[in-house]
Amino acid sequence: MVKLVKVLSEQKPILENLMQFYIYEFSKYIPEITLEENGSYKPFDLDPYWESPDLHPFFIMLENEYIGFALIESEKDGHPNTVKEFFIIQKYNGKGFGKRAAIQLFQMFPGSWKVTQIAKNYPAQAFWRSVISDFTNGDYTEFYDENRKSVQKFIV
Repeated sequence: MVKLVKVLSEQKPILENLMQFYIYEFSKYIPEITLEENGSYKPFDLDPYWESPDLHPFFIMLENEYIGFALIESEKDGHPNTVKEFFIIQKYNGKGFGKRAAIQLFQMFPGSWKVTQIAKNYPAQAFWRSVISDFTNGDYTEFYDENRKSVQKFIV
């Protein structure tokens, strides 16, 4: 069973470890991503996720195993709920776990949503189109923004 578990501040090192796999995957789309001198990728600044009430870090768990994470910014000041980062480790790709986790997120944060993917990340674009189309019964809009990112918008 897939479940979302809020990441506690003392679990930040676990999230940072998972993010290394995520950054590694992204490095094939963004050549500027390189390893640091210590052999790891430069970590994201995750501190705001425990400082701001609008930012929400989640582990994606299968039973008791970490299989990914989601970083969400909730709706505020007219800005929609946003998937900031979303990741399922490769071993679990294509098994429906990401879809189940995404739907749980949509249900946790009702309102308007915005999901983006970088232009070259065709697998992510296909994933989000499929999930959002199924979840909304095709009631969403899609466009490319000024940075050539694929953007889907919908309301829960």
